[in-house]
Amino acid sequence: MPSLPESLPAAPDRDPDLDDDFQAGPDSEHWVASYLPHWTTAERARAHYELVTDGIRLRIDADQPDWRPEDAPLRVSNLQTGVYSGPLGSALGTHRHRDDLEVRTETPRRLLFAPSRGRVEITVSASRDIDCMVAAWLVGTEHRSPTESGEICVFEIDADAIGEITVARTGVKAHHDPRLTTDMTDVAIPLDASASHTWTVIWGEGETVIGCEGRVLRRIAQAPDYPLFLMIDLFEIGPRGGTYPKSATIHRVRAWED
Repeated sequence: MPSLPESLPAAPDRDPDLDDDFQAGPDSEHWVASYLPHWTTAERARAHYELVTDGIRLRIDADQPDWRPEDAPLRVSNLQTGVYSGPLGSALGTHRHRDDLEVRTETPRRLLFAPSRGRVEITVSASRDIDCMVAAWLVGTEHRSPTESGEICVFEIDADAIGEITVARTGVKAHHDPRLTTDMTDVAIPLDASASHTWTVIWGEGETVIGCEGRVLRRIAQAPDYPLFLMIDLFEIGPRGGTYPKSATIHRVRAWED
C-alpha cells in the first residue's frame, strides 16, 4: 500500500511572535503594505486591499499602475514584514531579483519581523482571476550583505493551475547566495486553492520543510541562515483583461522565530 503523506510537526507550545488575522488591517508593527518600494516609486509599489470578515483581500484594480515601467505588464499588491534599501541609485536592497535594479526610492531600514530560522503558517484563498498568481516567500533582507539573498518559496499558485487538484511551485531559490542551490519543483495538492487552506514552512539547521494542510510536501536539505522578510503577494502578469478587481484573501498569518 502507498504510504500516507508525512504529518507536519506540531506548532510550538507558546504564543506566536506574529499572529495576525487582519481584522484591524495590516498591523504597522509587522507589515509594510508595499512591494519592494525601493526599486520603484511609492504609488507603483502601494498595495491595494480591502478588509473583509475573514481577513484582508489583496486587490488588483483596473487602474492600478505597473510595478515598474520596465517590468510592464506587471501589477502587484503585497504585504511584507520589513524593508531595506541602500542609497539612491545603488544596487543595494532586499530581493535584487533582476540585475538591472537600482534604488529609485531610498527607503529607511525597517526590520519588523525578520527571523533567521523558525516556522510560518499562512492561511490563504488564492485567486482564480485571469493572469493572476498568489505567492508567499521568505527572502533575505540583504541589509548585512548582498549575498544574504536566498529565498524560501513557500508557494506560487497560478490561477490557471487551480482545480480540484491544484499545482503549485515551491522550494528554494539561491539568487545571489553562493551557499544555496536553486531547487524548485511543482507539487500537486488535493484541494481547490481558491478556498481557504494553510501552508506551513519550517526552516533552520540546514533543512527546509514545506507543507500544506498539515502534510509535508517537501524536505529540502538546505536553508538560508540569516534574516528573512516574509512577503505575501498577488500579481497580475500580462496585459489588462478580465473582470476587476482581481483578488486573493489572506486569512491569517502565524509565525514563530526560533
